[in-house]
Amino acid sequence: MSSLKPKEIDFNEQWSIVLDTVRCVISMGRYGHTNKAIWQERFFDIYYLCVATPDSHAERLYEETKKFLEDHCKSMKKEISESDQNMLSTYAKYWTEYKTGSERLNILYAYLNTHYVRKRQINDLDNSYPPFECNSDNNDVHLVEIGEMSLDCWTRIIIEPIKDRLVNLLLEQIHLDRLCECVNQTTIKCVIMSFVDVCHHRKMNALELYEKSFESRLLQATGEYYREEGNLLLTKSDCIQYMKKILILIADEEFRSCKFLNLTSYSKIYNECLQRLVCDHFDTLRSICNDLIVKEDLDALKNMYKLLKPTHIGINYMVEKLQDNISRVGHEKIQSLKGENVSTLFVETLLDLHTKYMNIIKETFTGDPEFVSSLDKACSTIVNMKYGNRLSAKAPELLAHYCDSLLRKSSKAATDSEIEEKLLNSITIFKYLDDKDYFQRFYQKMLARRLINQQSISIDTEEFMVTKLKQICGYEFTGKLARMFQDIKVSDDLNTEFLEYLKSELSSTTSNQTMTNLIGLDFNIYVLQANSWPVTQPATNTFILPHLLEKPLHMFESFYGKKYSGRKLCWMYNLSNAEIRMTHLDRSYFVTMGTYQMAILLQFNDHEQLTVNELEEATKLNTKELDKQIISLLDAKFILGNASALSSDSKISINFDYKNKRTKFKIALLPQKEATHDPESSQKAVEEDRKFYLQAVIVRIMKARKKLKHNSLIEEVITQSKQRFSPSIQIIKKCIEILIDKQYLERSSSDEYSYIA
Repeated sequence: MSSLKPKEIDFNEQWSIVLDTVRCVISMGRYGHTNKAIWQERFFDIYYLCVATPDSHAERLYEETKKFLEDHCKSMKKEISESDQNMLSTYAKYWTEYKTGSERLNILYAYLNTHYVRKRQINDLDNSYPPFECNSDNNDVHLVEIGEMSLDCWTRIIIEPIKDRLVNLLLEQIHLDRLCECVNQTTIKCVIMSFVDVCHHRKMNALELYEKSFESRLLQATGEYYREEGNLLLTKSDCIQYMKKILILIADEEFRSCKFLNLTSYSKIYNECLQRLVCDHFDTLRSICNDLIVKEDLDALKNMYKLLKPTHIGINYMVEKLQDNISRVGHEKIQSLKGENVSTLFVETLLDLHTKYMNIIKETFTGDPEFVSSLDKACSTIVNMKYGNRLSAKAPELLAHYCDSLLRKSSKAATDSEIEEKLLNSITIFKYLDDKDYFQRFYQKMLARRLINQQSISIDTEEFMVTKLKQICGYEFTGKLARMFQDIKVSDDLNTEFLEYLKSELSSTTSNQTMTNLIGLDFNIYVLQANSWPVTQPATNTFILPHLLEKPLHMFESFYGKKYSGRKLCWMYNLSNAEIRMTHLDRSYFVTMGTYQMAILLQFNDHEQLTVNELEEATKLNTKELDKQIISLLDAKFILGNASALSSDSKISINFDYKNKRTKFKIALLPQKEATHDPESSQKAVEEDRKFYLQAVIVRIMKARKKLKHNSLIEEVITQSKQRFSPSIQIIKKCIEILIDKQYLERSSSDEYSYIA
């Protein structure tokens, strides 16, 4: 093993030995090969030159190596320049050798790099701070490691003088590749990447040479090529075919970028293609956009989306036209709906429309959120459209009727899972409602009818729907609905307790009495909170309860009064039902009917024939209500008379020849259409409810914030109310004034309010 002790060295003699090895390394064996032993010896030779005594030869070694590399680059530059048409191949060949050789040379000069170059760099950095003076003749400022120096030599001596010729040849080859001509892809890639690799060691502006010398000219040439190509294609094909062809061109160019270019150029080339092939011809694409949407040419729309989405123009025009088309189609479909089952047709039509376009958006526009938003806006427009002279949209009422048809017992067989799925689908429409409080009003009335008449398909399904509404609008929206369920459950418990009460009463009577004899009939009640149920008594309620019902009602009132002192029961006869047994016929029938109908039939227990006037005296029903009930019984054929000419003197008799295949059934009132609602009165009622709601929201906000600017208060009120309805600014201002009058708020300045605790 050689000694590492510094010694006196003859530089010229030692350098000639090192130079032979350097020449072989930098040329990758063209001037001979270097085996492992020689390679090891050269490490020591360079070491000894750097640590030689009495003076180190490191600086001279660095300068001689630099001179050799410059001379070597000059010789290669001459051969490359003289190669004419083979310039790219010659350049690529020499560059490949030189690049690898410079890497190895940097390893060979590791000691010089570490103990001479880097130390000088550090010293220069220290001496330059603070930078009072700078000696322009001091070349040490540019001292770099051998590997970097070799690359700098290549850049300065070879690339800079001939880069224009190289770039011209590269652009020619890329153009030929676009024309599907055969080119040497490896050579093209090698030459292009040399502009990057030769500067990779730079800490700043490493891509400056590549971008300024090659990339900028490539982008210019690419733009010019595809401008001409786009114009030519449009003269030979229609717009749909044009989109197909340019998608292929763009895909080819993307692949070409991957083959030849640095990855930083991919997006630039892609954007240049889009600019020339798409943006420059946007007016042409826009001219057919609406037709494609109307005709639902999904393949063409998919191509248009692919082309427009990445551009600076974007897809706003497509989104706008799709929204307009969905709105138009939706309005046409809704306005054409006819028949008795309009509510079901309305909801199913909207759901079909929503499903159809959602699938189109997913498949054609990759589920783009902007298109999903356009679908939502279009559906919202359709759902909230006010047709005719209506002051509110029809959708809340129709949707409530649809839910009622699902939740009401019917002859149509459907599993719980099918009903829940349809209810979930109805929630899709519900989310688009602006006036959700209208829906709540109708839904509450229909729910009340279902619960009172025991027509709900199941309480679990009812509560499932209310839970979904609560998730969207909050507890405040469904609070009354939840209390309605609670009343039904409490009423069941009250009935059980009432039976226990009757048993205690029965124990004090003679042992041979039955409970039914005690109260006269089977009896079941619902006790409902007046502020939770949308039910009212008739304005002129003079009805006389049949004697058979008086005893159980009085007993229940006695029981309830003992349980809850201070509460008052108000009997809703118009909502009550009864099941009676008809024994005057050849067979017994069990018929469920309204209390008013039952009261009329009970009059015939003592008479075979009565006049309308006599029935009115016996029941004390007003003439309009009595006529309606009599007509329903005439239609059911329980009684006989002339329904078309009913007057106070008309005679009504019991039908002893009544027959029915079923022995247990229910009769209803005269079939009639759902009562029409006065738009103005409904609007006024809702407006009043909204005022109370908004006042509560304003107080809640101000109680938390204490002070708030006018505009900020308006914004917060709208934000908190939008889940229920979209309040107008005018009504919010009115509510603020009401609260100021009520001394909940005060103006602390012209545009600021304070909460009064």
